[in-house]
Amino acid sequence: MPTALVEKALQGDKLSITHLLTAVESETPKGIQALDLIYPHTGKAHKIGITGAPGSGKSTLVAALVKELRTLPNKPKIAVIAVDPTSPFSGGALLGDRVRMLHIQHDPDVFIRSMATRGALGGLSDRTEAFTQVFDAAGYDYVLIETVGAGQSEVDVVNLAHTVIVVDTPDMGDDIQAIKAGILEIADVLVVNKADRPGVDGTVRNLQNMVNAGHGKDLNVHHHRFLTEKNQEKLEHLVEEDYWFPPVLKTVATENTGIALLAEKIIEHGKFLKDHGLWELKKELAMHEIVSRNLRLALYRRWIEDADKTKLQAILNDLLEKRISPNQAVQALMAL
Repeated sequence: MPTALVEKALQGDKLSITHLLTAVESETPKGIQALDLIYPHTGKAHKIGITGAPGSGKSTLVAALVKELRTLPNKPKIAVIAVDPTSPFSGGALLGDRVRMLHIQHDPDVFIRSMATRGALGGLSDRTEAFTQVFDAAGYDYVLIETVGAGQSEVDVVNLAHTVIVVDTPDMGDDIQAIKAGILEIADVLVVNKADRPGVDGTVRNLQNMVNAGHGKDLNVHHHRFLTEKNQEKLEHLVEEDYWFPPVLKTVATENTGIALLAEKIIEHGKFLKDHGLWELKKELAMHEIVSRNLRLALYRRWIEDADKTKLQAILNDLLEKRISPNQAVQALMAL
């Protein structure tokens, strides 16, 4: 058991945290065992998701937000998980975001880690939650998760973060299409970055109208089939005061304009969740999502290991030769 490594990580030792993150991302036996050991120490960090289309300035915004949060009276420790696209050659992260955050890496209480999506949909890697657990247990007060910027598919972050920031810019264009894709509905805070560009007031006005029309007027709770009785009752008896209306903010991250107000709204949202008993509800929903996903992966891996490879290949050949349909192939595979 990796007890010594975990103990050092829990004390905040950066080298141990680095080794632990590598083991977790590679899903080595040591990494899996370490997650079991650190889980009882999790549950304190405020997880903040930052999502939006490519080119909206998310990385610059994250760097500015980290610097602002570090000026708070309690000098919080901050971790940044920059989820980068997977390199088609190495399979690793392209590290673009980490390069753009070099100027905040020298702060001893800031930890930046890039990770590859590894083909995962929804803008996140399937190990992102595991990374947040490591940072949470290691004493980081805020964990910022920047998604890859895949645009309209980036909704998975709502199942992971307490507070979701959706970043737009005045020149992004079709806001209505973003709504249809479910991006704006997941926002707890809407940010119009690069607000020094023409058209910013129109963009802010459009987003504010969407909020007023009801987009985002929920708890960002999309999956509530499996809840404890207490939280199920809470969800079923929400009142107007339990709803958070996303503010629309203007920022120019390169000039640090509007960042202080953004940090203020993030803190305000975290307090709102706790005051209304919604922090625990969101945490429970996140845990159910993690267990559900991990169960699917475990069952698939067990199935692929136990499947008769000869019969498996024969079914795939029948599919390629169009002797059976994809649905018939699935049914045949399930019968193996």
